[in-house]
Amino acid sequence: MVCTTLNMDQRKRRKELSQEIRKKITDKHVKGKGYKTISKQLDVPVTTVAHIIQKFKIHGTVANLPGHGRRRKIDDKSKRRIIRMVTKEPRKTSKEIQGELHAQGTSVSDRTIRHCLSQSGLHGRRPRRTPLLKTNHKKARLEYANLHVDKPQSFWENVLWTDETKMELFAKAHQLYVHRWKNEAYQEKNTVPTVKHGGGSVMFWGCFAASGTG
Repeated sequence: MVCTTLNMDQRKRRKELSQEIRKKITDKHVKGKGYKTISKQLDVPVTTVAHIIQKFKIHGTVANLPGHGRRRKIDDKSKRRIIRMVTKEPRKTSKEIQGELHAQGTSVSDRTIRHCLSQSGLHGRRPRRTPLLKTNHKKARLEYANLHVDKPQSFWENVLWTDETKMELFAKAHQLYVHRWKNEAYQEKNTVPTVKHGGGSVMFWGCFAASGTG
């Protein structure tokens, strides 16, 4: 009984028969041997014997057919297209990408799209919140930085930096995600601009200097 059990376990572990064994199966079948007889003589499960013979009858061969193995869910061209979409518009969702691909004749699940992005290093992240800066704001800040870049440390020790921020009283109205590369969190397209007004929130003011926070 023990030997028989080990034999069956060995059969279960076999993943693929050699071409030689397959040929012996078909030869014995042509000579009139039954499935059970072939199974016993070659130590191959009856179901495997039946499968090999059926394949031989249909295709005339026992060799692996073209396309053997698991098919890829998405080709390289579609992958590149998906990456271009989110690189251009990081806030685009997998559902939106799926819709665009479908309109172009490509059928892909949103789960496959998310997996593709993750494998490419474009993980979904919560966008950083940064002040809403218009062109004139950016210009003014750059001019200020250039004007003071050579100031000595003693100058900055007498400077007080102040700012204000808004804290939501309840849950945020909505949650956004962006797909971005690592170390690109503060690129403008990957951030969400904030404004200093709105309901359901409390404003906080703070400051800091070289000596510490205030």
